[in-house]
Amino acid sequence: MKKLLILSIAAILALSFAACGAKPAETGASVLDGSLESILEEIYETADCSDNFKEFIKTGLQTTVVSEERNEYYLGKDDIEYEEALASEPIMMPSAYELTLVRVKEGADIEKIKEDIKANVNPQKWVCVGVDPDKVIVDSIGDVIIIIMSNDEGKALHDAFLALKG
Repeated sequence: MKKLLILSIAAILALSFAACGAKPAETGASVLDGSLESILEEIYETADCSDNFKEFIKTGLQTTVVSEERNEYYLGKDDIEYEEALASEPIMMPSAYELTLVRVKEGADIEKIKEDIKANVNPQKWVCVGVDPDKVIVDSIGDVIIIIMSNDEGKALHDAFLALKG
């Protein structure tokens, strides 16, 4: 009887250790290494954009760290939690444009966050200019969400982001 009990306990322990070492199910999501700044640079360097927009990237954009107080302005809601966020926006506003990268916290429900952003981000938030709501892009790779608001270059920027999956 003792041998049976010991064998049962050993089997339970073996199964417990095996379960702890199991890999999570593959979701197909890659992980983007590097800082949000380096991801942003890579998107801008590889995007197949117009010559005018390439010049705009070089001279007309600023990078802003998204603080908790500015969540609603950049993400559409003030209660979205994340590790870090970075927005690329015009220094002066000749047209409506913004690209924001958000690295979510580990274990966050990224699909829910993307839905919240898509439903609440304001493509008309600028004075006198706006983006067609159908041209707002919210997507992700791994734990990084991209939000693109652009009437002209959104597809090219989105394609460059997706190419980072590598």
